[in-house]
Amino acid sequence: MEILKEQYEKEVVPALMKKFGYKSIMEVPKLEKIVLNIGLGDTKEDPKSLEGAMKDIMTITGQKPIITKSKKSIAAFKLRAGVNVGVKVTLRKGKMYDFAYKLFNVALPRVRDFRGVSNNSFDGRGNYSMGIKEQLIFPEIEYDKVDKIRGMDIIFVTTAKTDEEAKELLTLLGMPFKK
Repeated sequence: MEILKEQYEKEVVPALMKKFGYKSIMEVPKLEKIVLNIGLGDTKEDPKSLEGAMKDIMTITGQKPIITKSKKSIAAFKLRAGVNVGVKVTLRKGKMYDFAYKLFNVALPRVRDFRGVSNNSFDGRGNYSMGIKEQLIFPEIEYDKVDKIRGMDIIFVTTAKTDEEAKELLTLLGMPFKK
C-alpha cells in the first residue's frame, strides 16, 4: 500500500518543483502527519461511548488511540477539568500514506452526494482540516456492530508555507477538491 509514497516521489515532487520553482528537493512540501480526532460530548452520561470510539478509530487506522482530557472546567457544558472528552490518533510515515490513500480512493467516494471536499478549510499555514459525519464510510467498520454513529475530524499537517502549496500537494496526492 505504499502507492501514495511512490507517487509522491515520482510525480508530486517534480510537479511541485516545476510549478513553484524550488531549487532543492528539500524545499518541496510534504505530508508530515495526519491526526484523527473523535470528540465525545456524552462520556458523562454514557461511559461506554469512549470504548466504542476507541474501537472504531483503532479499526480504521490500525493504531491505538490516546484519550484526550478537558483542560479546564466549563460550567455551561457541565464539564470539569481532567474529564475524558475524546480520542485521537497521530499517523506518520507508512500508516499515514496508507490511510490517506484509503480515505481518498475508498472512503470519500462512499459518501452520499459527494462532490468533493471544501477548498476553504486551510489554516493559512499550509494545513488542511476536514470533518466526516459518520465513521461508516470506512470499509473496515461493520454496520451491525456500530453502537452509535460518530463523526471525526481529520487534519493533514504539511510542511508547506502557504495554502496554495498545500492545496497543490494534496491535489497531486489525490484529494478530491470541489471544482
